[in-house]
Amino acid sequence: MRGGPGSSPCTSRGGGLVARVPRAVETEAETRRPDPPRGRESLTDTGPAPSGGGALELVPTRVPVLADHPLVQGPRFRRLKIGAGHRLDVKASGVFVLGIGHGNKLLTDLYNCHLTKVYTVGGLFGKATDDFSDTGKLIEKTTFDHITREKLERILAVIQGTNHKALLMYSNIDMKTQEAYELAVKGLIRPMDKSPPIITAIRCLQFALPEFQLEIHCLHETQQYLRKVVHEIGLELKSSAVCTHVRRTRDGVFTLDDALPRTQWDLRSIQDAIRNCQLKVETEIEKTLGHRDNSPVHQLDVQTAESAEGGHP
Repeated sequence: MRGGPGSSPCTSRGGGLVARVPRAVETEAETRRPDPPRGRESLTDTGPAPSGGGALELVPTRVPVLADHPLVQGPRFRRLKIGAGHRLDVKASGVFVLGIGHGNKLLTDLYNCHLTKVYTVGGLFGKATDDFSDTGKLIEKTTFDHITREKLERILAVIQGTNHKALLMYSNIDMKTQEAYELAVKGLIRPMDKSPPIITAIRCLQFALPEFQLEIHCLHETQQYLRKVVHEIGLELKSSAVCTHVRRTRDGVFTLDDALPRTQWDLRSIQDAIRNCQLKVETEIEKTLGHRDNSPVHQLDVQTAESAEGGHP
């Protein structure tokens, strides 16, 4: 799947799409009628001409262009806006969040939640390239037989410890206060403003020289930053390493399990995915930002309910 914030959809690059959109958007998409077909001028035979002689009378009339007919072209939703959440570069894959319709307003809310993203990152010891990936220009080759899983995991522990200190520093929280304790219990200790990339957890999933695979939990990262982490791990182990793949398995509340296969990228499947994701998106925004009553999700739900009571879609 190739891929790749309150009411938003979520695509997975390479094969999946998950939508998380308010009910108001679902209703809008269902009830929007396509524009009428275009017309074209045509000469219509109305029978024998009054002048006789076997001539036919042709009258110019306007007829629809059948290529534009809904039964030929299908429904068109020209004003349905789609916005993108946290990007994935061309070499990465995995969960990619989208906002549809009014769900675009919640992309900002989810962005401001500064939620952790999770990646699986593959590495290959023994060579270095100019862009830290296995497809880049080869710079050097090194030995790697001396590397063990235990040595790799010691390096990972150092990386996690260093990043934990950065997490506390950029969170701007006095760890001796009651506030810090309550935030820790809720799992909300994280930078709520911009910060450098921070790794909150990192572990080795697979190790079979020269290949290895990591699971990385992080904030404010780019996929290129993760490739550089693999490169630096190789240097710390007195060798070199390149990144073979970067796949995002979670973006905040959205996971690969929320994704739809490409064959289900249709309105009904997207609406079902929206409903399935709605509660956890609302819950996360309320927990992190604490403004449910003023959130776009809440306001749109109220508007939808009021419209339904008034008999309007």
